[in-house]
Order: sequence, then structure tokens, then C-alpha cells
Amino acid sequence: MQVTSNGPQTVRKAEGEGVTLGCKFTPSPLDTGMLDIEWSVVSPDTTQKDQMLMSYASGTKYIHAKHALARGLNFAAADPSAGDASLSIAALAPAQSATYQCKVKKPPGVDTRKVTLVVMAKPSVPKCWVEGEELVGEAVSLHCKSETGSTPLSYEWRRESQGPHPAPVKQTGTTGELKISNHSLSSAGIYRCEVNNAVGSQLCRINIKANKPPNRVGVLVGTVVGSLLFIFIVLIFIAILYWKMSSRHRYEKEFSNEIREDAPPPGSRPISRYMSQSTNQHPDVTYCQVGRSESRISNEGSRFPPAPNHGLR
Repeated sequence: MQVTSNGPQTVRKAEGEGVTLGCKFTPSPLDTGMLDIEWSVVSPDTTQKDQMLMSYASGTKYIHAKHALARGLNFAAADPSAGDASLSIAALAPAQSATYQCKVKKPPGVDTRKVTLVVMAKPSVPKCWVEGEELVGEAVSLHCKSETGSTPLSYEWRRESQGPHPAPVKQTGTTGELKISNHSLSSAGIYRCEVNNAVGSQLCRINIKANKPPNRVGVLVGTVVGSLLFIFIVLIFIAILYWKMSSRHRYEKEFSNEIREDAPPPGSRPISRYMSQSTNQHPDVTYCQVGRSESRISNEGSRFPPAPNHGLR
């Protein structure tokens, strides 16, 4: 018995794709026993038994496992006894990455073949962006990044328009960066970044312009003039505020002086002419006015009748 398949010992496939692990065989004329075919997963621990997945005996196919490794398994040939015991797996999943063994027995002959299957994720569509203002004479960095995908991922930048990108440029295949140290009109154009791994590739594009640098002298002069104008406006504002405060203080002071000048003197108590004359004639008598009558009271307590009012009508 001899297994004749001689394909790669390691097969890399993208997640979701299908694969066929070859196991063609040729029996010897001396092999006269019953044909028995077994597919199993080799345990990475040598102290553990290999896990049986599928077998074929006496014209019948048997599935020995119900976990993720056994999903989508089948023989590639309709009749494996015809010399093709290859294993077919549909819609690969990352959990099916393992080392598979094909064992063909037809007593007294027996032979095996091992194949390592690696299920990988394709890179996602990368994102392209630029760091820098794309000014002539300045450094510009182009970046490319794929968010998902099985490692290792490799990046490559190319200029699609106007031929290859001119020197001096430096790109790093592992990080996806392309650095243009001295940007110029000749380095402008459409750039393409392609990301690859063992099972697929994706790309993105970006248009790089060459902008003229700003007039630094004009910017500086504008900054100075703007600063001086701002200071001038602030000084005018302070002067107006000071003038208003001074005017208000002067007005309040003048208004208080006018109030003091216009205020009348306190009024004196009116005294009748008669009382004035009587006071002059009798200094030792105190007069009291009650209603329209007047009385004289002496210091000794004597009471006199009211004095006649001569000459008054």
C-alpha cells in the first residue's frame, strides 16, 4: 500500500472557502484484505490519542465526531475504494485549523499522510490617509491600515498616475507608511496601497496634492497689525469708560451743590404785634394765647382781664 499524493504539507485557506486534502493511494498486489480508510486530527500532545473524524469500510462512510472539526466533511470521490481517499471540507472556519492524517489500510499493507491546514482571515479593505498639509518642500506621510486580517500583513504603496513615485521616499511594508521627505509637484498624484496576506489582498487609493506654502512674511505682518489694532481698540474702550466715569462723578458733585444752595433756612415762630408790645411794657409777665383771647399771668399768680385792642377793626 502506498499513498501517492504529494501536495504541500501545509495548506493555507481563507475563512469561508472550501479545501480538498489529497490522499490518493495505490494498493500492492499483495494487499488482499478489506479496505479501511480513516481521517483523524493529530493531537498536538503526543500523550493524547488522535481524534477520529471520518472513516470508510465495507462501502460505508462513517462520521465519528459532531464538533466543529467535523463540520462540512466528506470524501472528495464518490467511491473512495477506487484509489482516491481525499478529504473535502466546505466553508472553512478558524476552528478547523489543525493537522489532518489520512490512513489507508488493506492488510497486510498500510500507509499514512499528514497535512496541516491553516484557516486564515482575508485582510479587510484598508483605510488610506495622509499626515501633513501637502505643502511643497515639507514632509508628507501616507498611511494605510487594514483593521482585520490574519497576520502577517504586508503593505505596498504605488503611484498610479505619472509613473513610479520619485525619490526620495521611504516605505515600511509592515506598518503601511510611505514617507516623502521633500514634497514637490513631481510627487503629486494618485497613490494606491495594497495589503496582502497568504489568502487574499485588498487596496485603497488616495489623491495627493502639492499645495504652495503660505507667505510667511505676510502672515507675520498681518499678525503684528492685528495685534496693534486690538491694543488700539482696547485703549479706546478704556478711554471712553474713564470719560464716562469722570462725567458721572462731576455731575453728581454739581447736583449735590445745587441742592445745598437752594435749601431755604428754617422758619421762625410768628409772634403777634400785641405780644411784642406787651412784652416791652411788662417784661415780668408771660403771655399765653388760647383761641382768640389772651390772658396775663404775673409771676405771683395774679390773673388780669384781657387788654383792650385799640386801633384795630
